[in-house]
Amino acid sequence: MIKVYQKYLISSFLKIFLMVFSVFFSLVIILNVFEEVSYLKDADTSLLFPFFLTILNSPSIVYETFPFIFFITTQFLFIKLLDKEELDIFKKVSLSNFKIIAVLSIFSFILSIFILVIFYNLSSNLKFIYLDLKNKYSKDNKYLAVVTENGLWIKDEINNNINIINAEKMSDGILYDVTINQFTKLYENFNNLMVDEINIKEKKWVLNNVIYSTNGSSTKKDKNIIFESNFDSDQINQLFSDLSSLNFFELSNLKTGYKKLGYSVTNINIHFQKLISYPINLTIMTLFGCIVMLNIKRNNSKIFHLILGTLLSVIIYYINYFSGLLGENEKIPEFLSIWFPLLIISLFCVIGLIRINEK
Repeated sequence: MIKVYQKYLISSFLKIFLMVFSVFFSLVIILNVFEEVSYLKDADTSLLFPFFLTILNSPSIVYETFPFIFFITTQFLFIKLLDKEELDIFKKVSLSNFKIIAVLSIFSFILSIFILVIFYNLSSNLKFIYLDLKNKYSKDNKYLAVVTENGLWIKDEINNNINIINAEKMSDGILYDVTINQFTKLYENFNNLMVDEINIKEKKWVLNNVIYSTNGSSTKKDKNIIFESNFDSDQINQLFSDLSSLNFFELSNLKTGYKKLGYSVTNINIHFQKLISYPINLTIMTLFGCIVMLNIKRNNSKIFHLILGTLLSVIIYYINYFSGLLGENEKIPEFLSIWFPLLIISLFCVIGLIRINEK
């Protein structure tokens, strides 16, 4: 049974959360729509199309800002409680600060589960549609790379030809067991090439010991062929690096495909760890906000604590960000890159809880 004070704290938190969320969402739309208009300035589209793209892309951007939203919501909630002297009323009825923090932290955790399960999957699906639509107007839409159960597939349009490339495996900038089918603009096949491995660290690929057939007839061997491409290994990595457009099931399937291909799954593992830790991350931000605001003295400026808390939350964000980069570059273990910053922040929160002055 929810008690009266718990219901009041939860409803107050939720109302402020929705207002802060609305402000962030509006800002993201306003800032992003200019980018889309600029991107599509030379495209033959309707005036409403940039706004449609913005709506599709905005949820995935807002998802990344939820730690700030939770923190700011907590700060404004305590300003409201302080201004109305409601904290004093709570103390008079023997309601401790720790009980207030417990209610807000538990509700934040429940709300963050909802955000992860519902909002994230919705935003990832919308992001996928957004990328698919935007790709049609991209300058890079003449080439594409995807991973399937049959390996890596590359569509590469260059020198008025279309090359469809399939590799069984990719590792350290090397493609293995490669088949290249060359087509004209009308998709008329005129060359088929097979090669054991290709170094693609540069855009001029050197093919050694190539077996190829011309017009489906004679088969020849050639020791050395220079093959021009729009791709090098770095560009291939970038073409399917936007994991935010994939839901849980798609991430799992992509991981399976990467493993079969021999491709590194470090980024996928880190993305999974970020998703798993997200409810804890958001709950910690609420806890951190409570601690900052509960340490306000009567004669201290609330604005000062708002600014201080916001600066600290930005520092926390960049600690998490750079730790994730270290994990992606395999400088530190994947698990440690996500969970160690949260552990450190949690320890600071524990110290803050101990220092809270119960009156």
